[in-house]
Amino acid sequence: MAGWYDALVGDEGSEYHRQIIVPGTLRLLGLGPGERALDLACGQGVLSRALQQRGAVVTGVDSSRRLLQLARQRSPSAIRYLLADAGSLSALAEASFDALVCVLALQNMEALAPVLGEASRVLRPGGRLVVVLNHPAFRIPRQSRWGWDGERRLMFRAVDRYLSPLKIPIDTRPFKAPGQYTWTYHRPLQDYVNALAAVGLWVNALEEWPSAKVSQPGPAARAENRARVEFPLFLALRAAKPGGLSPGGDS
Repeated sequence: MAGWYDALVGDEGSEYHRQIIVPGTLRLLGLGPGERALDLACGQGVLSRALQQRGAVVTGVDSSRRLLQLARQRSPSAIRYLLADAGSLSALAEASFDALVCVLALQNMEALAPVLGEASRVLRPGGRLVVVLNHPAFRIPRQSRWGWDGERRLMFRAVDRYLSPLKIPIDTRPFKAPGQYTWTYHRPLQDYVNALAAVGLWVNALEEWPSAKVSQPGPAARAENRARVEFPLFLALRAAKPGGLSPGGDS
């Protein structure tokens, strides 16, 4: 699915990357010059390049050869890219990174424990991890949707299921190439927090990021704009590994 994903994200990321995800992730991470940063599931390297521009020494890891090829073509040679599974980072030494990011990828990984276990292993004491997800309470594929209350003239978010873990196919090229799909794994928020805690990573910040889009003038524009800022698109978690002082969080 690398070609489809690259068409969505491209060189600089989607509108969501540029306006919301990359700025928010960098702020939560609080990188200092020369810090060692790992971009887990780096894809085409959009965030890796942003980390490097902040003065970090960056390593990107992904399981897609094609996306890594694109990342290398678009990135300065100072960024190191590795082909690896996020749950098996044997090429990376223990406690070798000050910071780790995983953006819009953990939700597409079937097992949390090995991925977060490896994240904890490669982080130094006092290091921090930032995870960004499609918001698991409001943005559940096939189980959440917008609705319209005509009497109150309000947009609302309908959620059919939340606490039950789900494996959901995502059609990557609807109406163009039937049968080409990838998977997303819905989990409630408690599963992420508890999985982080189980590997010694303690959440010290949680942010919910709404869409920055604004509707064109029209009869429903006010309701649409209100709904956008009330029901966030993304959830960001920052977790710290105890044992030292981290610029991005508590000791």
